[in-house]
Amino acid sequence: MGRHTLIRAERFLDAQEIGKLARPGDFYDFSRYRPRVMNVGVERRVTVPNTTLLYAQRDQTPDLLFLHLLEPHIQGEDFVESVLEILKHYNVKRYTQVGGVSDAVPHTRPLLVTGTGPQEQVERFGIQRSNYQGPTSIVSMISIEAQKMGIESMNMLVRLPHYAQLDEDYSGVARLLEILCELYDLPDHLIDRERGSRQYRQVDEAVAKNPQAESLIRQLESSYDASAQPAPDQDVQPLSSEVQQFLQEMDERLGDGSD
Repeated sequence: MGRHTLIRAERFLDAQEIGKLARPGDFYDFSRYRPRVMNVGVERRVTVPNTTLLYAQRDQTPDLLFLHLLEPHIQGEDFVESVLEILKHYNVKRYTQVGGVSDAVPHTRPLLVTGTGPQEQVERFGIQRSNYQGPTSIVSMISIEAQKMGIESMNMLVRLPHYAQLDEDYSGVARLLEILCELYDLPDHLIDRERGSRQYRQVDEAVAKNPQAESLIRQLESSYDASAQPAPDQDVQPLSSEVQQFLQEMDERLGDGSD
């Protein structure tokens, strides 16, 4: 999710790769992040998963760095310190982490974004402040440590309908770009809403063939609407066990639906 979001901006800005890990195996388990083999003409090539750094120079607005970070499996503290050294070296003023997470939300409603950041920015972009407590990633430590260094830090996760089971949810990409384009003075034409709409229309078609799925999505819609505008002194009702079961089984009912 985050990768596809960044790539659209990188291509527009003609961002150039300026660095990557010399030995990614120092941080990554290649039995989990698998290398890939491909044919290029008559030559066989292997690409190894890595973290990369790209740079985009701009005339009227601040330059941008793009970091494609993979979660390290080992030596996490060294990984975080290395990224912080990059931010310090390039005198980075704002660090923004973007991504997506599957959730019990309907595809028929605007996608929500949760996260953390300066109160002004959170309110400006309609980000729901995250109150999550529990297990997290090593990469998330970068935002916390960057903030201690005086770098403005933001984290944004778009909430994606679990049952859609898309390889890449382009509505989610568009939702993140809506925020990033305004935050970093990028053109609106980077926001491709139609591609995501096509995906969700495919989900509509699959759901229409399954009365149970239609019923359960209506429950998700009711929960979404109640959360958006809760009645005074009234708690939002939790999702039924039927919905929870649906979220686990829907990937077997619906096709991939990706482009």
